[in-house]
Amino acid sequence: MANITFNQLIEAGAHFGHLKRKWNPNMAPYIFMEKNGIHIIDLHKTIVKLEEAGNAMKNIARSGRKILFVATKKQAKDIVAEKVKEIGMPYVTERWFGGMLTNFPTIRKAVKKISAIDRMEKDGTMSHMSKRERLQISRQRAKLDKNLGSIVDMTRLPAALFVVDIQKEKNAVAEARRLNIPVFAIVDTNSNPNLVDFAIPANDDAAKSISLIVDYLVEVIKEGLSERKVEKDKDDNEASEKAPKAKARRRKPQIVEQFEEDGELEIDEEEEIDEEISDESADDEDEE
Repeated sequence: MANITFNQLIEAGAHFGHLKRKWNPNMAPYIFMEKNGIHIIDLHKTIVKLEEAGNAMKNIARSGRKILFVATKKQAKDIVAEKVKEIGMPYVTERWFGGMLTNFPTIRKAVKKISAIDRMEKDGTMSHMSKRERLQISRQRAKLDKNLGSIVDMTRLPAALFVVDIQKEKNAVAEARRLNIPVFAIVDTNSNPNLVDFAIPANDDAAKSISLIVDYLVEVIKEGLSERKVEKDKDDNEASEKAPKAKARRRKPQIVEQFEEDGELEIDEEEEIDEEISDESADDEDEE
């Protein structure tokens, strides 16, 4: 399994929290000390919490469900978009639309407009429109793709959310909590870790810190996806092996008892034989 070290977190600046006056008292268990008016995060606890989150995410990925990544802040959006795209998970990095979870059917309708516009371009429908209409539709598609294109494959509500900065993404967290969707999050010293299910205490402002943590989580998700593929291939192989045997059993003769009595047919004791005899065969024996 992927791992992360204390030194890696130190080098990434993951231990730097916010100013003491901005702290949230609920973060007290994860604060190591105060230095120059800034809270220092206990990275030993960060590693423990990160591994807990990683194990849970790995199980979700292995089950075939989706994890929605949310990071609209400037330092995180490009990092998350680039790394999460590799594993095929949905993400939101431009803007969180109200009701993206609680009003998911409406969001899905908006996402489907992208496919509808693409079909119009392929079947020639747009060629019969005026230049102005084509321009308006093209602009609409570009806007939809920018804001919702990254969740086009999310056909149902995600199994979990991963959030960078729960202060910034408070609406996303609130919607997930309302629907009882588990939330994973990088939580800095100015935030309330009790608002999420898996709080990862770390600097949520430094790009290096965000990148290191997202890298780790992406790796464990990859492991979960790989294990799922191995299990699926194994099940497919077992199913294909059973199929020929079933067909072979169906091809075996149904009437064998009278041949066994006459000694005309030698049967292997381990060979499976259907002992049922049709009514028609029984009537023929009575006549004899």
